[in-house]
Order: sequence, then C-alpha cells, then structure tokens
Amino acid sequence: MRNFIQRALKKLPKLDKAQIHQLLYDLASENERMDVVLDSLSEGVIVSDVNHNLVFYNKFAERLLPFSSQDIYEQRVWDAILDVEISRFVRETLEGQESIVDREFTLESKGVTRTLSCSITPLVRAGHIQGNILHVDDITEKRGREARLRRAESLAALTTLAAGVAHEIKNPLGSIGIHIQLIQKAIKEKTSVDPKIIQPYIEIVNEEVERLNRIVVDFLFAVRPMDTKLEETDLNQVIANLLEFVRYELEEANVTLTEEFDETLPPLMLDEKYVKQAVLNIIKNAISAMPQGGSLVVTTERSGDDAVLRIADSGEGMSDEIMAKIFEPYFTTRDFGSGLGLTLVYKVVKEHMGEIGVSSQEGKGATFRITLPIPQKYQHLLSWEGERQ
Repeated sequence: MRNFIQRALKKLPKLDKAQIHQLLYDLASENERMDVVLDSLSEGVIVSDVNHNLVFYNKFAERLLPFSSQDIYEQRVWDAILDVEISRFVRETLEGQESIVDREFTLESKGVTRTLSCSITPLVRAGHIQGNILHVDDITEKRGREARLRRAESLAALTTLAAGVAHEIKNPLGSIGIHIQLIQKAIKEKTSVDPKIIQPYIEIVNEEVERLNRIVVDFLFAVRPMDTKLEETDLNQVIANLLEFVRYELEEANVTLTEEFDETLPPLMLDEKYVKQAVLNIIKNAISAMPQGGSLVVTTERSGDDAVLRIADSGEGMSDEIMAKIFEPYFTTRDFGSGLGLTLVYKVVKEHMGEIGVSSQEGKGATFRITLPIPQKYQHLLSWEGERQ
C-alpha cells in the first residue's frame, strides 16, 4: 500500500477530478481492508501517538480490555483503560519511555478469570519515535496448559524420586537388619558381652543410619522449592571466582583449563550461591569423565536477549541413551554419588528461567550449554519506514 500511495502522490498534480475521486475511493478501500486485517487478529492492538493519545484499537483489544467509555479516541491511553493495574502499568511505561515485553495481569470478569500478557513497544519513523504500540494477548489457556504440564512433570518426577529413594533406602536398611541380627546373636543368652565383639556391628549400623539421613536430606532438597534470592550479578565474575576455587583440583587431575569471557555481558538476575553450586557440579562431572586428564573450556557469550555459558570437556562422552536420562533423579553411571547432581543443575537453571542442554559423543567429550535471560531494560524499537522519495 505504501508504494501505491507514493506513486499516487507523485501523480497528484496531473490528476483530474474524476481521477482524484477514484484515488480517494481506492485509498478508502485499502484502509478498510487494513482495518479488517487488524480486527481479524487474535491479539489486541492499541496505538498511541507521540503525546500518548489513543489513535487506534482493534476489536480484540476491545474484547480483552475494559475501556472507560465508548468514545475513547484522543484520550490518554491509560485513561481509556478501566483496569487500575493495567492503566498504571501503561502510564508508568509510556511516561518512563520504556519498552516492556510480556508483563502479565490477571483480570476477573463475570466470574471468569483471564490472564493477559501486555507488551509496549515504541513506534519509530525515520529515526524518531512517533508513538507506541500496546500489544495485548490472552494467555489464559496457554498458562493453563503449562500448569497442567508442570503438574504432570512434577508427578512423573516425584514418582521417579520415590522409586529412587526406595531403591537407595533398601540397601542400608538391609545392612542394618543383618548387623542387628548379628548383635542379637552375640548377646543371646549371655549375661555379659565383650564390647569389642559388637562394636564393629554398631559402627556399621551408625554408618548406615547416617547414609539414610543423607538420602532423606537429598530427597527433600530435590522436592522442595528453592529459596532463590535473585540479584544483579556479573556472571563472568561468578564463574571466574568458581574456576579459581577449583583450579588446584583441576591441576591435580591433569586438566588444562581455558577461559573465554564475553566482557559485553550485562549483569544478570542470579542467585550466586546456587549458580556456583550448579556449575561446580558440572565441572566435577567433567573431571570424573577425564580420569587420565584432558581439557576443560569454559566460555560466556551474548546471544540476542540471552547470556550463554558453555562448559566443554574432552572426556569419555555419552551415548544418546545416557544423554536422555542425565537430568533424571538418581540416574548415574558412576559407582559413587547420589545421582542428584545434574538434577540440581537442571533445577537451578529452571529457577533462573533459563534452559540447559548437552551435546556429546562417546569418546569425544561433552558440552553443557546454559542459557540465561538478560533483563530487558533497553527499548526495542519497532521500525516504521518513512515514505521513500
């Protein structure tokens, strides 16, 4: 449509009355078509001018948002919106000249609760802000599906945890039972017992009780929500401090360390102690996978709106079958360990709204990739090209 208008404007001085009339008719038809397209969208769209006055909204926005009156054009956008919380959000965002993506609100209307996602993006033309676009999406069903999926995942995880705990508890309980029988046999029908005879049995029982206690503690840690306290933190510095902490252990294991940090990374919202614990678990697994020594490469970089942390080793690697299970509770390929190390890593990453993945081949090492969101404090401008001359 833009090219059509540009061509029409160039020819305007040469047009007669009938041609101008036809041009206006064509423009009206194109404008009507654009209105139909916008009204057919399944998301709400509200457009304001540079003074924050409402100049356009589509039908879906009218259905999603409670408006203050029927005639809301030329009102300030926040005055046109009846909901107090959304109105305040819009006003603070526009007056603060910010760009906000996916801010969620809960609305109740006629006994129905809906969840709305609101985003505000500046509208730019020829390098200058000409207004703003408020995008409103009804994510009620999406959040419902996510909640059901989380419940299903939690149930599956709890089932796996319960099976793992039952398996872990079985061995120490069996050992305790055997040694209690040995103690009973040693003291049976005796008025006095040499402590040296039963002391080894008691020590084993105490060890197994402590083992049971660790199993229960690990189980509770796996199922309880984390008390994360997110603060603006330099990811590079956190990883650098951790690597300095394990440097001696790496040297003793004959592992060569390579560090590459992206200095352009902005601060992230992190709980430093949990991030350190998660990365430490990955590094310890990497050391175990390189019994004869090898190399460990730790890098950070920015990828769009995310920070990416990679931890790559040159160890034994993993098969596809093992990779599919490594984050499951109590799954381990080692003769030692609880099998909860990478479960903790997965949980920490999810608590930070991040993602974790692993790539590996047997005999060719493994690479863990952790993606963490970068706080959105900067405007994302939606370009609106001016007419080309």
